[in-house]
Amino acid sequence: MSKRSGAFILGGLLVALLLAGVVSNFASAHPDGLDSSLREGCTFDADDNITGGSCPAQQAKDHELADSPLADYGVRGVDNAFLSTGLSGVLGVLITFAVGGGLFWLSRRRSTTASPGATGSAGTE
Repeated sequence: MSKRSGAFILGGLLVALLLAGVVSNFASAHPDGLDSSLREGCTFDADDNITGGSCPAQQAKDHELADSPLADYGVRGVDNAFLSTGLSGVLGVLITFAVGGGLFWLSRRRSTTASPGATGSAGTE
């Protein structure tokens, strides 16, 4: 990998970490379009609990991974909401970068191997 592409990847990683760690805390807490449409027809109290009406949101259930360490845009065990959200975002970026980088590395390593029927050395002339 050249210095230029390495610097580009490192710069992209740093921007992603900054966005995930800091900017993610300023995302809107209001429901997006899908959530809003699922809530139509119901009434809610101040704590966002359904108090009446009829809507598809009444059928909602917890996800199987709701008790996982990074569930609900936070890190379990971290009491500070700002820190928990930022740390969750940073961990998500690092995990995604590691998995993606590993897959790229594996595919690159496999494509440079000579096929069984090939003769001669690759790249020598």
